[in-house]
Amino acid sequence: MELMGRERETVALLRALDEAAAGPGGGSATHLRGEAGIGKTALLDWAASRARERGFAVLRAVGSEADTGLAFGALHQVLRPLMGYAAHLPPARREALRGALGLREGPALGGLLVGAAALSLLAEATRHRPLLVLVDDLHWVDSSSAAVFAFLRRRIAELPLVVVSAGRPHAADPDGRPGRALTVGALAPEDAARLLRRQHPELGAPAMRRILREAAGNPLALVELPRRRSPEQWNGDLPAPGRPPAAYPLGDRLEGLFADRLDALPPEALRVLLLVALGGGPAAWSAGRWLRAHAGERAVEVLDVIEAGGLAHLDPAGRLVFRHPLVRSAVIARAPDDEKRDAHRELAEALPPDEARRLVHEAAAARGPDEALAARLDAAGRRLSGRGGDAEAALLLDRAAGLSPDPGDRTRRLTWAAVMAARGGRLPYTERIVAGLRGGPVPPDIAPLFAYAAVYVDQSHRVDFASSFTLLPAALDALAEPGAESFGGLAEQAYFKLLLATTYTGDPRGREALARHRHRVSPLARLCHRAWSDPARTAHGVAGELRSLAGAMSEEQEAGAAWLLLWTAAAVDAADGTMWRRFTGQHAYATQGTIAKARGYQDFLQGRWDQAEVCLREARAADELGYHCNALMFRHHYAHFLAGRGDEAGLAEMESLIGPVAARAGMVFVQDHLAHLRALAALAHGRHEEAYARLARLTPPGELPSGLPWFHLPFFDFVAAAARTGRYEEARAHIAAGRAARMADISPHHAFLLAAAVALAEPDYSTDELFASAYAVPGAEQWVFPAARLRLAHGTWLRRRQRTGAREALAEARRTFLSLGAGPWARQAEEELRAAGRATGAAPGGRELLTAHELRIARLAAEGLTNRDIGDRLRVSPRTVADHLSRVYPKLGISSRAALARALGDGD
Repeated sequence: MELMGRERETVALLRALDEAAAGPGGGSATHLRGEAGIGKTALLDWAASRARERGFAVLRAVGSEADTGLAFGALHQVLRPLMGYAAHLPPARREALRGALGLREGPALGGLLVGAAALSLLAEATRHRPLLVLVDDLHWVDSSSAAVFAFLRRRIAELPLVVVSAGRPHAADPDGRPGRALTVGALAPEDAARLLRRQHPELGAPAMRRILREAAGNPLALVELPRRRSPEQWNGDLPAPGRPPAAYPLGDRLEGLFADRLDALPPEALRVLLLVALGGGPAAWSAGRWLRAHAGERAVEVLDVIEAGGLAHLDPAGRLVFRHPLVRSAVIARAPDDEKRDAHRELAEALPPDEARRLVHEAAAARGPDEALAARLDAAGRRLSGRGGDAEAALLLDRAAGLSPDPGDRTRRLTWAAVMAARGGRLPYTERIVAGLRGGPVPPDIAPLFAYAAVYVDQSHRVDFASSFTLLPAALDALAEPGAESFGGLAEQAYFKLLLATTYTGDPRGREALARHRHRVSPLARLCHRAWSDPARTAHGVAGELRSLAGAMSEEQEAGAAWLLLWTAAAVDAADGTMWRRFTGQHAYATQGTIAKARGYQDFLQGRWDQAEVCLREARAADELGYHCNALMFRHHYAHFLAGRGDEAGLAEMESLIGPVAARAGMVFVQDHLAHLRALAALAHGRHEEAYARLARLTPPGELPSGLPWFHLPFFDFVAAAARTGRYEEARAHIAAGRAARMADISPHHAFLLAAAVALAEPDYSTDELFASAYAVPGAEQWVFPAARLRLAHGTWLRRRQRTGAREALAEARRTFLSLGAGPWARQAEEELRAAGRATGAAPGGRELLTAHELRIARLAAEGLTNRDIGDRLRVSPRTVADHLSRVYPKLGISSRAALARALGDGD
C-alpha cells in the first residue's frame, strides 16, 4: 500500500510501532488532525498493515455521527475482541467494564472505574502480543468512550501498546490531551500530480491543471472531482454546469459531488442509504435485511448500483460501509424531513422496546409533544447515567425535555441533563442548557439541583463566584428540610462548591453558610472545611485524619469523594504519589483536572520543575473543554515556577493573563499568591527591601492572616526578607506567631519551613544546631527549593565565620538551583563560592549537574539530532527541548551545541 507524500507521518507511525514492539516503556499515542478527505483514514489503514507485519493485534473503532448517543459504543468496538481476557481482571473492574459495555444487567458498579478496567484488560492482552488501537473520526466518538480513550493515552507508556486516533482539526479532544499530534496537510504539488495521474490517466494536461488547482492537494478531491465532469469539460472543450468551483468551499464541493451521484440512484437505494446513515453501526450490519425489505428480488441489483457509484460497499463482514463520512452527510442533507422521520420510525421498529437507541429514533420521528415517550427517554437516561454514560444520558434527558408537554417537567429534565453533562465533561453543553433556563420559573422541587448546575457553570466556565453565595446556601437549606430529595448526595457536592468559592474569594456569606451546615455533611467534608477555613488555626491534625478516613473507603466511595480527598490533601501538602494512585481508575475530566492541578502544585513544592510546562499544556486543554477556571489555576501554578526561577518577564506575562480575570471574579486567593510570587522573584534577584515591603502588606509582622491559605509559603519568605534587611525584631515576631499557631503540627512541610525560618531569622546568633534541626525535620529534602535556599544561607553563614563546610553547602545549593533552572539563585551561590575562594566553572564531564531528562536531551543533541527530532523521540515539543538545552549549557559551562559532546565527557 503506497501513500504519496506522507513520509513524515509514516516515519512517525513506524517509530511508534517499533518502540512499542521493543518492549515495556514504548507505549505511545498519536493523533492525526486534518480536514475531510485529507487522507487520515488511509494513514490508519497503512499503520494497521505495518502493525500486522510486526506481529501486532489491531483493534479498531470508528466514530459515527449517528452513534454519538450510544454510551461506550466506540469502546465496545475496541474491546469486544479482548473480552476473553476479562476473566483475569479483579472482580470489581471486570463487572464495571461489563456493565459499561452493556454485557450484564443490574446496577452499575463503579462507572468511573471503566478507565482502569479498560487499561487492565489491554495490559492483560499485551502479555500475549503488542497492540495497535485505531480510532477513526474521534470527533464523532461518543463522549464516554472518548473520555476513556483519553484516560488510556495518559497511562500506556509502560505497555507495548500504540493508540492512533484521527479527527478534524478544530474538533476538541474530550480531555484536550490528544497525545503526540500530527497535522495531516495537503499534498505537495508533485505528489498531488502523481496521485491524479495514477487515478485518472485519461485526463489531458489542461484538465489536470484545473483539477490540481481546484483540489488544492486534498486526496479525496483529486480522486472524486474528475468524476463530476467529463474529460472534455475539464479540458475546457465543453461548458461546465453549475456555479464556478471557487463559489464553494472544498468540503461543500466534495459533499456536493456525492449528492449529484445520490440523485441518480433509484428510490430503494436512497432509502437503504438513509437508514444506514441515520442508524449508525447496527443499521450498517443490517444492510442486507434493509436491501431485501425495500428492493425485494432487485436487492443485488440495487447494491450493485450503490457500489458502482462509489458511494458505499458491502464489506466481507456484511456491513454497508460508506465511501467517506461526507457521503453519509450528503445522504442526510438531501433527504426531506418527512423521509428522515419515516426512516427513524422504521429504525425504531427494528429495535427492542427498551433499548436507548430505539427511543432516540422514536424521538426523532415524533411530530409533537409526547409525555409517554418523554418518560421512557427519561428512564433510559437515568439507567445510562448509572452505567457511567453521563454525557449520553444528558442527550436522552434533553430529548425527553423537548417532548414534555408540561413546562415544569421540561425544566426538571433539562436540569438533570445539565448536571449529567457537567459530570460527563461536556461543560459548554451544560452552559447552553443553564443559559436557556435562567430567568424562567424553576419548580421548587428541582431548585437545589438547578442551583448546583448554575453554580457549576458559573464557577468552572464563566469564572464567576457571585451565584455561589446566593444559590448554594438556599440549596443547602432546602436539602436539609425533613423528607427533602437528596439528589444522590447533592448536599455534599454543593457544600464542596461553596467551600471552593469561599476559599477563592473569602466571602463572609460563604463562611457563615459553611459553618451552619457543617454538621449535616460527611466527616470528610467537615475535614476539608477545617483544612481550608483558617489553616493556621484549624488545620492541625488534618493529614493524619485524612489518612484514616481515606483508608476506610472503598474504591467506589473514593470515586464519589475524589474532589474532597484531593482538596483536603492539597491544603496540607499531603497530595503525594499514593494519592494519585487512588484515582488512577477515574477517567472523567472533572476528576483528572483536579488531580492535574494538585500534581502541578506538588511538582513545584517537591522540585520537579522540569514538569512546569505540563501546567501550560493542561491550561490549554482546560480552555478547549470550557473549564476556564481550571485553566486559570494551571497558569497560576505555572507562575510559581516562573517566580522560583526569577523569571520576572515570564511572571509579568502570566499575571497579565490571569490577574484581570482573578480581579473581576474577586479571587483574592490568586491575587494574594501573585503578590507573594512577585516578592519571591524579587528575592531571587536580591531586591530584599522590595520583597519585604510586598510581603509585609500580605502578612504583617507577627500576623498569620486567616484569609491566606498556604500561609506557610509567604511565612518563610517573609522571615528571609526580614533577616536580609536587618529587621530581626519583625522576623522574631513572625516566628513567634508561627510557634503560637503550632505551625509545626499542621504538616511536615509546615514544620520544615518553620525550622528553616528559625535558622534564617538572626544570622548573627544562628548556630549549626539550628540549621541541623531544620535539616533533621522528617522529609526535609523533599522540599527541594527551600532546602536549597537553606543550604545557601547556611553556607553563607559558615563562610562569613570561616567555618569548614561552607563550600560544600554552597556547591550543593548551586547544583540544586541549576537543576531547577533557577539561574538568579544559582548566581547568588556562585558569588558566595567565589568569596569562599572556589571557582564555579563546570568540571569536565559535568553530567552530575544535569537531571536525567536533561542528560538524555543533551546526549541526543550531541549526536546531532535537531530539536524536532529529539522532541519526536521523547514525545515533547521542540520548544520544550530548547528550554531544557538553555538550562543545560550554563550547567556545563558551555555556550553552544557544538561543545556538548566534549562537555559531557563523551567526545575524544
